[in-house]
Amino acid sequence: MKKEELSADCCQEKMVCKPRCHHHGGAPCSIYGLGVVGALFYFLQSAPNFGAVMIGIGKSIFWPAILMFKLLTYLQM
Repeated sequence: MKKEELSADCCQEKMVCKPRCHHHGGAPCSIYGLGVVGALFYFLQSAPNFGAVMIGIGKSIFWPAILMFKLLTYLQM
């Protein structure tokens, strides 16, 4: 099937999604992933024990999202 045909009949029939129907954006996901990896390295460098490692992993997942929220709030978007 061509790409145009996939987008034309994608998820139109009875709200049932067909295989290979979802189009995911690559750039935003990769930028968020780089933010998570960078934050993971930052938070795990100074982790002295297992509890600090677990907290660092949690912080590294949510930190980029909180940063973007604060930035967009500051820019009033």
